[in-house]
Amino acid sequence: MALIHSLEKSGNTLFKYRGQIPIILFILAIPVVFFTDYGWMELNENYYYILLIFAALISFLGQVIRAVAIGTSNKNTSGRNTKEQVAEALNTKGIYSTMRHPLYVGNYFMWIGIVIFTANIWFVVLVSLAFWLYYERIMFAEERFLERKFGEEYLTWSLKVPAFWPSYKNYIKSPISFSMKTILRREYSGVSATIIGFLFVDILRNYIMEDAFIFHTYYIIVLAIALFISLFLRTLKHHTKILFEEDRS
Repeated sequence: MALIHSLEKSGNTLFKYRGQIPIILFILAIPVVFFTDYGWMELNENYYYILLIFAALISFLGQVIRAVAIGTSNKNTSGRNTKEQVAEALNTKGIYSTMRHPLYVGNYFMWIGIVIFTANIWFVVLVSLAFWLYYERIMFAEERFLERKFGEEYLTWSLKVPAFWPSYKNYIKSPISFSMKTILRREYSGVSATIIGFLFVDILRNYIMEDAFIFHTYYIIVLAIALFISLFLRTLKHHTKILFEEDRS
């Protein structure tokens, strides 16, 4: 098998299982937090809040990038499909005129925020490298699919727009208006998973630092709010027409 076909095949395989990344991060975080020295955090409680705010802002940035991309996307473009690449329209304007893979950029920032919250720089570096190697294969397979699907239109666009690092010199405003309904319909699970990720790291770290399981009241409150919003939006999505939009995926 030629290398180009091997890369495409592995990319398509990784594409199917990209939703398992959060589970892997949760598992890896356990030994990382266990072996990380948090003595500096006990010296001043403000250090904890600085770390939390910085990490949360990074994750929030990722969610904003995803929201902009999803909220202004064409109908029938690739979304949460896992079995195979799907696209009946090509996004080339708006945020897609600044980078070719804004959803993957958003994913990186969402999850690296949680990784930063572990306060282990080597874990941040390791996850960043692993993320790049993993998604590089997925992006390769996706771009091969889009090249075959859209031909010259895709090639012309891809030659002007960087894959990952944004460039605004060729920015074109999207003709599609931003849809909050689309965000509420498609992004609630990712937001909830991010919140749970922060709680998981915090609970685990407190257990290791205090040598006792401490479940603070605010843990219950934050978790309850996240799960309630998720369940509420999921109910609206599957059992009502409130979030339905005719021209959105």
